[in-house]
Amino acid sequence: MTDTYTPPDVWTWDKSSGGRFANINRPIAGPTHDKKLDVGKHPMQLHSLATPNGVKVTVMLEELLEKGHKGAEYDAYLINIGEGDQFSSGFVEINPNSKIPALMDRSGDTPVRVFESASILFHLAEKFGEFLPASGPARTEVMNWVMWQMGSAPYLGGGFGHFYAYAPEKWEYPINRFTMEAKRQLDVLERQLADHPYIAGDEYTIADIAIWPWYGQLVLGRLYDAATFLDVESYTNVMAWAKKIDERPAVKRGRMVNRASGAPEYQLRERHDASDFETRTWDKIGDDSES
Repeated sequence: MTDTYTPPDVWTWDKSSGGRFANINRPIAGPTHDKKLDVGKHPMQLHSLATPNGVKVTVMLEELLEKGHKGAEYDAYLINIGEGDQFSSGFVEINPNSKIPALMDRSGDTPVRVFESASILFHLAEKFGEFLPASGPARTEVMNWVMWQMGSAPYLGGGFGHFYAYAPEKWEYPINRFTMEAKRQLDVLERQLADHPYIAGDEYTIADIAIWPWYGQLVLGRLYDAATFLDVESYTNVMAWAKKIDERPAVKRGRMVNRASGAPEYQLRERHDASDFETRTWDKIGDDSES
Protein backbone atom coordinates (compact mmCIF):
# COMPACT_ATOMS: atom_id res chain seq x y z
CA MET A 1 0.00 0.00 0.00
CA THR A 2 1.24 3.48 -0.78
CA ASP A 3 -0.82 5.40 1.76
CA THR A 4 -1.06 4.84 5.50
CA TYR A 5 -4.52 5.06 7.00
CA THR A 6 -4.92 6.74 10.35
CA PRO A 7 -8.20 5.70 11.99
CA PRO A 8 -10.31 8.52 13.41
CA ASP A 9 -11.15 8.62 17.11
CA VAL A 10 -14.74 7.62 16.30
CA TRP A 11 -15.58 5.85 13.06
CA THR A 12 -18.53 7.17 11.04
CA TRP A 13 -20.20 5.71 7.97
CA ASP A 14 -19.71 8.44 5.41
CA LYS A 15 -18.72 6.58 2.26
CA SER A 16 -18.95 3.27 0.47
CA SER A 17 -16.49 0.61 1.52
CA GLY A 18 -15.65 -0.04 -2.12
CA GLY A 19 -15.40 -3.29 -3.98
CA ARG A 20 -17.87 -5.56 -5.68
CA PHE A 21 -20.33 -5.79 -2.78
CA ALA A 22 -20.06 -2.23 -1.47
CA ASN A 23 -23.72 -1.45 -2.15
CA ILE A 24 -24.95 -4.13 0.26
CA ASN A 25 -22.67 -3.32 3.18
CA ARG A 26 -23.94 -1.11 5.98
CA PRO A 27 -23.26 -0.78 9.71
CA ILE A 28 -26.86 -1.24 10.86
CA ALA A 29 -29.28 -4.16 10.92
CA GLY A 30 -33.00 -4.36 10.25
CA PRO A 31 -35.14 -4.13 7.11
CA THR A 32 -34.87 -1.42 4.49
CA HIS A 33 -38.24 -2.11 2.87
CA ASP A 34 -41.49 -3.98 3.42
CA LYS A 35 -41.96 -7.15 1.42
CA LYS A 36 -43.47 -10.48 2.38
CA LEU A 37 -41.76 -13.66 1.32
CA ASP A 38 -43.50 -16.13 -0.95
CA VAL A 39 -44.72 -19.37 0.59
CA GLY A 40 -44.89 -22.54 -1.47
CA LYS A 41 -46.55 -25.90 -0.95
CA HIS A 42 -43.71 -27.92 0.56
CA PRO A 43 -42.70 -28.42 4.21
CA MET A 44 -39.36 -26.65 3.75
CA GLN A 45 -39.25 -23.07 2.51
CA LEU A 46 -35.74 -21.96 1.57
CA HIS A 47 -34.74 -18.38 0.75
CA SER A 48 -31.21 -18.34 -0.56
CA LEU A 49 -28.60 -17.80 -3.24
CA ALA A 50 -26.06 -20.30 -4.60
CA THR A 51 -23.07 -18.93 -2.75
CA PRO A 52 -21.03 -21.58 -0.90
CA ASN A 53 -23.19 -21.09 2.20
CA GLY A 54 -26.35 -21.41 0.17
CA VAL A 55 -25.10 -24.51 -1.64
CA LYS A 56 -24.61 -26.30 1.69
CA VAL A 57 -28.36 -26.30 2.30
CA THR A 58 -29.56 -27.14 -1.20
CA VAL A 59 -27.09 -30.05 -1.32
CA MET A 60 -28.36 -31.25 2.06
CA LEU A 61 -31.98 -31.10 0.97
CA GLU A 62 -31.22 -32.90 -2.29
CA GLU A 63 -29.23 -35.56 -0.43
CA LEU A 64 -32.20 -36.14 1.88
CA LEU A 65 -34.54 -36.43 -1.08
CA GLU A 66 -32.08 -38.84 -2.73
CA LYS A 67 -32.47 -41.05 0.35
CA GLY A 68 -36.25 -40.99 0.02
CA HIS A 69 -37.20 -38.48 2.71
CA LYS A 70 -40.33 -36.93 1.22
CA GLY A 71 -40.57 -34.58 4.18
CA ALA A 72 -37.49 -32.81 2.86
CA GLU A 73 -39.35 -31.55 -0.21
CA TYR A 74 -38.76 -27.86 -0.53
CA ASP A 75 -39.49 -24.64 -2.34
CA ALA A 76 -36.38 -22.56 -2.96
CA TYR A 77 -36.76 -18.85 -3.62
CA LEU A 78 -33.95 -16.68 -4.96
CA ILE A 79 -32.62 -13.95 -2.69
CA ASN A 80 -30.65 -11.51 -4.84
CA ILE A 81 -28.21 -10.02 -2.38
CA GLY A 82 -26.95 -7.56 -4.98
CA GLU A 83 -30.42 -6.06 -5.11
CA GLY A 84 -30.84 -6.04 -1.33
CA ASP A 85 -33.51 -8.77 -1.12
CA GLN A 86 -31.99 -9.89 2.19
CA PHE A 87 -33.07 -6.59 3.77
CA SER A 88 -36.79 -7.09 3.13
CA SER A 89 -39.05 -7.20 6.17
CA GLY A 90 -40.03 -10.79 5.35
CA PHE A 91 -36.46 -12.01 5.15
CA VAL A 92 -35.39 -10.19 8.30
CA GLU A 93 -38.23 -11.95 10.16
CA ILE A 94 -36.53 -15.26 9.33
CA ASN A 95 -32.96 -14.07 9.73
CA PRO A 96 -32.37 -10.85 11.68
CA ASN A 97 -28.77 -10.98 10.47
CA SER A 98 -29.86 -10.52 6.82
CA LYS A 99 -27.62 -13.28 5.47
CA ILE A 100 -28.51 -16.22 3.26
CA PRO A 101 -29.50 -18.99 3.59
CA ALA A 102 -32.65 -18.84 5.68
CA LEU A 103 -35.13 -21.68 6.11
CA MET A 104 -38.70 -21.90 7.38
CA ASP A 105 -39.62 -25.41 8.48
CA ARG A 106 -43.41 -25.60 8.13
CA SER A 107 -43.69 -29.33 8.75
CA GLY A 108 -45.16 -28.92 12.24
CA ASP A 109 -48.04 -27.03 13.77
CA THR A 110 -45.84 -23.97 14.34
CA PRO A 111 -43.37 -22.84 11.67
CA VAL A 112 -39.76 -22.84 12.84
CA ARG A 113 -37.22 -20.37 11.49
CA VAL A 114 -33.67 -21.64 11.04
CA PHE A 115 -30.80 -19.36 10.08
CA GLU A 116 -27.03 -19.76 9.78
CA SER A 117 -26.03 -22.53 7.40
CA ALA A 118 -24.56 -24.83 10.06
CA SER A 119 -27.70 -24.52 12.17
CA ILE A 120 -29.78 -25.50 9.14
CA LEU A 121 -27.56 -28.52 8.50
CA PHE A 122 -27.85 -29.70 12.10
CA HIS A 123 -31.61 -29.08 12.12
CA LEU A 124 -32.15 -31.17 9.00
CA ALA A 125 -29.69 -33.89 10.01
CA GLU A 126 -31.38 -34.38 13.37
CA LYS A 127 -34.88 -34.11 11.94
CA PHE A 128 -34.30 -36.85 9.38
CA GLY A 129 -31.61 -38.87 11.15
CA GLU A 130 -29.13 -38.65 8.32
CA PHE A 131 -25.50 -37.56 7.79
CA LEU A 132 -24.85 -37.07 11.51
CA PRO A 133 -24.09 -39.85 14.02
CA ALA A 134 -26.66 -39.97 16.79
CA SER A 135 -24.18 -39.81 19.66
CA GLY A 136 -20.69 -40.47 20.87
CA PRO A 137 -17.24 -39.59 19.54
CA ALA A 138 -18.30 -39.92 15.90
CA ARG A 139 -20.94 -37.22 16.37
CA THR A 140 -18.47 -34.96 18.13
CA GLU A 141 -15.96 -35.37 15.30
CA VAL A 142 -18.55 -34.28 12.75
CA MET A 143 -19.43 -31.28 14.89
CA ASN A 144 -15.72 -30.45 15.22
CA TRP A 145 -15.36 -30.14 11.47
CA VAL A 146 -18.59 -28.26 10.87
CA MET A 147 -17.49 -25.71 13.45
CA TRP A 148 -14.04 -25.65 11.85
CA GLN A 149 -15.65 -24.63 8.59
CA MET A 150 -17.77 -21.94 10.18
CA GLY A 151 -14.73 -20.44 11.86
CA SER A 152 -12.32 -20.84 8.96
CA ALA A 153 -14.31 -19.92 5.85
CA PRO A 154 -14.67 -16.21 6.74
CA TYR A 155 -10.87 -15.97 6.36
CA LEU A 156 -11.15 -17.67 2.99
CA GLY A 157 -14.09 -15.64 1.71
CA GLY A 158 -14.08 -12.35 3.55
CA GLY A 159 -10.29 -12.34 3.77
CA PHE A 160 -8.63 -14.02 0.79
CA GLY A 161 -11.56 -13.87 -1.62
CA HIS A 162 -12.30 -10.24 -0.89
CA PHE A 163 -8.79 -8.88 -1.23
CA TYR A 164 -7.72 -11.17 -4.08
CA ALA A 165 -10.85 -10.98 -6.21
CA TYR A 166 -13.25 -8.24 -5.09
CA ALA A 167 -11.42 -5.32 -3.49
CA PRO A 168 -11.21 -2.18 -5.65
CA GLU A 169 -7.40 -2.37 -5.63
CA LYS A 170 -4.80 -5.10 -5.19
CA TRP A 171 -2.83 -4.66 -1.96
CA GLU A 172 0.11 -6.92 -1.19
CA TYR A 173 -0.22 -7.05 2.60
CA PRO A 174 -3.82 -8.36 2.90
CA ILE A 175 -3.42 -10.68 -0.10
CA ASN A 176 -0.29 -12.21 1.40
CA ARG A 177 -1.84 -12.41 4.85
CA PHE A 178 -4.98 -14.21 3.75
CA THR A 179 -3.28 -16.35 1.09
CA MET A 180 -1.09 -17.74 3.85
CA GLU A 181 -4.18 -18.55 5.90
CA ALA A 182 -6.09 -20.06 2.96
CA LYS A 183 -3.17 -22.36 2.19
CA ARG A 184 -2.80 -23.30 5.85
CA GLN A 185 -6.47 -24.30 5.90
CA LEU A 186 -6.05 -26.37 2.75
CA ASP A 187 -3.13 -28.10 4.42
CA VAL A 188 -5.31 -28.89 7.45
CA LEU A 189 -7.76 -30.63 5.12
CA GLU A 190 -4.97 -32.28 3.15
CA ARG A 191 -3.59 -33.91 6.29
CA GLN A 192 -7.03 -34.99 7.53
CA LEU A 193 -7.96 -36.52 4.19
CA ALA A 194 -4.67 -38.41 3.97
CA ASP A 195 -6.08 -40.96 6.42
CA HIS A 196 -9.84 -40.64 5.90
CA PRO A 197 -12.05 -40.96 2.79
CA TYR A 198 -14.33 -38.24 4.12
CA ILE A 199 -13.72 -35.26 6.34
CA ALA A 200 -14.93 -36.75 9.62
CA GLY A 201 -14.01 -40.37 8.96
CA ASP A 202 -15.34 -43.25 6.88
CA GLU A 203 -18.82 -41.85 6.20
CA TYR A 204 -20.14 -38.92 4.21
CA THR A 205 -21.65 -36.44 6.68
CA ILE A 206 -22.70 -32.85 7.10
CA ALA A 207 -19.02 -32.10 7.65
CA ASP A 208 -18.45 -32.81 3.96
CA ILE A 209 -21.63 -30.98 3.01
CA ALA A 210 -20.47 -27.91 4.96
CA ILE A 211 -16.86 -27.88 3.79
CA TRP A 212 -17.13 -28.92 0.14
CA PRO A 213 -18.97 -25.82 -1.18
CA TRP A 214 -16.08 -23.68 0.05
CA TYR A 215 -12.90 -25.72 -0.17
CA GLY A 216 -14.00 -28.33 -2.69
CA GLN A 217 -15.18 -25.72 -5.14
CA LEU A 218 -12.07 -23.66 -4.46
CA VAL A 219 -9.73 -26.43 -5.59
CA LEU A 220 -12.03 -27.24 -8.52
CA GLY A 221 -11.46 -23.70 -9.77
CA ARG A 222 -14.92 -22.30 -9.10
CA LEU A 223 -14.09 -19.65 -6.50
CA TYR A 224 -12.20 -16.39 -7.01
CA ASP A 225 -10.39 -17.61 -10.17
CA ALA A 226 -7.59 -18.49 -7.77
CA ALA A 227 -6.80 -22.16 -8.39
CA THR A 228 -3.47 -21.49 -10.10
CA PHE A 229 -2.48 -18.78 -7.63
CA LEU A 230 -3.09 -21.13 -4.68
CA ASP A 231 -1.42 -24.10 -6.41
CA VAL A 232 -4.44 -26.23 -5.58
CA GLU A 233 -3.17 -29.23 -7.55
CA SER A 234 -0.55 -29.74 -4.86
CA TYR A 235 -3.29 -30.66 -2.37
CA THR A 236 -3.83 -34.08 -3.88
CA ASN A 237 -6.01 -35.51 -1.12
CA VAL A 238 -8.27 -32.47 -1.09
CA MET A 239 -8.53 -32.58 -4.87
CA ALA A 240 -9.49 -36.27 -4.91
CA TRP A 241 -12.10 -35.69 -2.21
CA ALA A 242 -13.49 -32.64 -4.02
CA LYS A 243 -13.89 -34.55 -7.27
CA LYS A 244 -15.54 -37.48 -5.47
CA ILE A 245 -18.12 -35.22 -3.83
CA ASP A 246 -18.66 -33.34 -7.08
CA GLU A 247 -19.86 -36.54 -8.76
CA ARG A 248 -22.72 -37.14 -6.31
CA PRO A 249 -26.07 -36.62 -8.10
CA ALA A 250 -27.51 -34.64 -5.18
CA VAL A 251 -24.49 -32.34 -5.20
CA LYS A 252 -24.87 -31.74 -8.92
CA ARG A 253 -28.50 -30.73 -8.37
CA GLY A 254 -27.83 -28.75 -5.22
CA ARG A 255 -25.25 -26.57 -6.98
CA MET A 256 -27.88 -25.48 -9.50
CA VAL A 257 -30.56 -24.30 -7.08
CA ASN A 258 -30.86 -20.53 -6.57
CA ARG A 259 -27.98 -19.98 -8.99
CA ALA A 260 -28.26 -16.71 -10.90
CA SER A 261 -24.89 -16.57 -12.65
CA GLY A 262 -22.75 -18.73 -14.88
CA ALA A 263 -23.94 -21.04 -17.64
CA PRO A 264 -27.74 -20.70 -18.05
CA GLU A 265 -28.25 -24.47 -18.18
CA TYR A 266 -26.93 -24.71 -14.62
CA GLN A 267 -29.11 -21.94 -13.24
CA LEU A 268 -32.28 -23.09 -11.49
CA ARG A 269 -33.22 -19.78 -9.94
CA GLU A 270 -36.28 -21.18 -8.16
CA ARG A 271 -36.95 -24.79 -7.31
CA HIS A 272 -40.42 -26.14 -6.53
CA ASP A 273 -40.38 -29.66 -7.94
CA ALA A 274 -37.82 -32.28 -8.91
CA SER A 275 -38.85 -31.86 -12.54
CA ASP A 276 -37.66 -28.24 -12.46
CA PHE A 277 -34.09 -29.41 -13.08
CA GLU A 278 -35.20 -30.55 -16.52
CA THR A 279 -37.77 -27.91 -17.40
CA ARG A 280 -37.05 -24.67 -15.50
CA THR A 281 -33.35 -23.92 -15.92
CA TRP A 282 -32.49 -20.46 -17.19
CA ASP A 283 -31.57 -21.62 -20.69
CA LYS A 284 -35.19 -22.77 -21.05
CA ILE A 285 -37.14 -19.98 -19.34
CA GLY A 286 -34.73 -17.06 -19.01
CA ASP A 287 -34.73 -13.65 -20.61
CA ASP A 288 -31.97 -13.51 -23.23
CA SER A 289 -31.33 -9.91 -22.26
CA GLU A 290 -30.21 -10.97 -18.76
CA SER A 291 -26.78 -12.30 -17.89
